[in-house]
Amino acid sequence: MSRPASLQILKEIDRLIAVMKPAGLATIPGRDETDSILQLLAAQLNLPCSGEVDPRVRVVHRLDKQTSGVLLMATTIEAQRHLSHQFQNNKVLKEYWAICVGQPAQREGEIDAPLCANPGDPKRMMISESRGRPARTAWKIEQSFGDYHLVKAWPKTGKTHQIRVHLKAVGLPLAVDPLYHPVRGPAEAGLFLSQFKRNYKPNAMGQERPLIDRLTLHAFMIRFEDMAGLTVEITAEPPKDFRATINQLSKFGHH
Repeated sequence: MSRPASLQILKEIDRLIAVMKPAGLATIPGRDETDSILQLLAAQLNLPCSGEVDPRVRVVHRLDKQTSGVLLMATTIEAQRHLSHQFQNNKVLKEYWAICVGQPAQREGEIDAPLCANPGDPKRMMISESRGRPARTAWKIEQSFGDYHLVKAWPKTGKTHQIRVHLKAVGLPLAVDPLYHPVRGPAEAGLFLSQFKRNYKPNAMGQERPLIDRLTLHAFMIRFEDMAGLTVEITAEPPKDFRATINQLSKFGHH
């Protein structure tokens, strides 16, 4: 994964910064991470990302490492608290775009299914009526290409892996998701043209590169209240791999 030279800043408003998070980069440094959005943005703005003194880059919410899209950061503790409070109270409107596979019973709906960590595998979340914490997601199939679909999802709560688990529960797992929709056998993870193009012919080398080889999920839009109490809406167009996949699906995905 090549490190981006600089992050795209979508909007800078009073003590709040919205960046376009590329897939493959963690929001904050993990145990084995050397890079993160937090560190890159701090370097780019020439601000610290640790310590108590403001201004410094502060995390407000997170996106999964392999998810792209709008990510908000704050540069003061007041701004961080102001936004965190809205996230905790489900006052932030979020729209995600997902490329999914399956034949669900409905075209849209709202799933209300509590989530908790899977006791057998703490990295995975699962639906559990008895142990889970409330989680709700509205969803709608925007376009269909045979078995593949462009789905819009609006999480009403902000639980870990919520959209991924909820969409799978309604029969629409993400087309690429190693955790919740793993490929069988030695196959490489990713969405390939040969999976949906009729009469697909491989090149002379016989090798095919995936159209997209990461989580097929993009945080498209976020709407919140800024420090002055005004409603702000920020969108991020999907990156090239996501757009190229939709483009190929719309050409060849109809059976």
